[in-house]
Amino acid sequence: MTRAPCSHLTYPFSAVVGMDDMRLALLLNAVSPAVGGVLVRGEKGTAKSTAVRALAAVLPPVAVVPGCGFACDPAAPDPACPDGPHEPTVDGPVRPARLVELPVGASEDRVVGSLDLERALTEGVKAFEPGLLAAAHRGVLYVDEVNLLHDHLVDLLLDAAAMGTAYVEREGISVRHAARFLLVGTMNPEEGELRPQLLDRFGLTVEVAAPRDPAERAEVVRRRFASDADPAGFAAAWSAEEGGLATRIADARARLPHVVLSDAALQQVTAVCAAFDVDGLRADLVTARAAIAHAAWCGRVEVTEDDVRVAARLALPHRRRRNPFDAPGLDEETLEQALSDSRPDDDPDPDGDGPDGDGPDGGPPEGGPPQGQSGHFGPSSEEDGGGGGEPTMAPRGEGGGHADACPRTGPGRGRSIGDVPGPAARGAGHRRGRGRPAVARPVRARAGRRLHAPERQRHEAAPGLHRPGRCAAPAGARPHRPGPAARPRGPAAVRGGGP
Repeated sequence: MTRAPCSHLTYPFSAVVGMDDMRLALLLNAVSPAVGGVLVRGEKGTAKSTAVRALAAVLPPVAVVPGCGFACDPAAPDPACPDGPHEPTVDGPVRPARLVELPVGASEDRVVGSLDLERALTEGVKAFEPGLLAAAHRGVLYVDEVNLLHDHLVDLLLDAAAMGTAYVEREGISVRHAARFLLVGTMNPEEGELRPQLLDRFGLTVEVAAPRDPAERAEVVRRRFASDADPAGFAAAWSAEEGGLATRIADARARLPHVVLSDAALQQVTAVCAAFDVDGLRADLVTARAAIAHAAWCGRVEVTEDDVRVAARLALPHRRRRNPFDAPGLDEETLEQALSDSRPDDDPDPDGDGPDGDGPDGGPPEGGPPQGQSGHFGPSSEEDGGGGGEPTMAPRGEGGGHADACPRTGPGRGRSIGDVPGPAARGAGHRRGRGRPAVARPVRARAGRRLHAPERQRHEAAPGLHRPGRCAAPAGARPHRPGPAARPRGPAAVRGGGP
């Protein structure tokens, strides 16, 4: 004989197939409600409501003050409790954590509370009747189809969840009471979206979809049939997993105050948020809190890079800027690059090199070019027969116009140009640049034009300085008439490198 289904038994949280991101987001908020709640987005029939309703069964039980309608903790009662004041006590009645569901058609006075009309009419006193926010204190407040709820009610819920306090100002009543709860909202994007201002107020968000693996879908149907046929027996079969999950949540809550968020981990959190160009700083706060909760959930006392990675995947998708047709989620390449760039460098100088160069003292490497020079450097001017270590120039095809040496007198200041012996340097000139040294390049004469003897002698005497349009062409080059050039106002340096 088949048992009748028991309506008070919920589907076990541990029996949910797949949906790893959704289950992890719910568990992180169960460990630390300060994360700010969860928004579950997905198509219809993806076990969103089933998983949320099953979460309350694995939450640790809470101790309450007897007769208090606001679920005050007997060890630390709220001093402003409307039913107080309460004397702190060690013992108190223990009850399971509540799951309070907020219907879409709820009114404001039902959510925040209102004047107790019964006592006002019978006793003639002005008393406050608690609403759903007070009933959800230290429990779970679930809003199905949150995108269809009135915006002003969503604002009330999010304000109370963020501050942990509810303020009521209505019908001549001014009441403040504690309202710390785990806020969970579910929605189907096909029915409309939340405003960005409200979307940002949810701590974490996840996208859920039905599995495409036939074997996984078959397991979902199999477990659903077993639960419908014998709810009590199915719950008993998963009681061990449910008990282990509840114990792990309680241990993570006890470990949470001891988890350390180091400066390096905090730098990674802020670097990831900056990489995705999120607005405001709420993303940084939520990501840091989620990383701490994940470390506590994994049994660690210090936040690691993996904790930051997991927290970013849950806290940033609904906060990043994206185009209307962009796919939800985060770009994994951008996430990994941001984590890599912000990773601390344990050994910045393993070879003992200096700060400015490749050598041990920050100078040029052995056998390499002098500091501040570039390009290929040939033999010194002494070996070439030049005087005083001054640079020499070779025509195009015989060194490519690179200087052998160019001693600097200061960064960006005047350099000396030595005499270049022999006719090999004929045609080497220079041009003026804007704010940079001139670069020598050969200048060809116009075909059929002969250089007079005085011009040739003057160029051989000082090949680095020339008059515009009066330069000799290198040997073998077809002469042509040069274009107009500005007269140099002073000595210019010849920089290493090709023309």
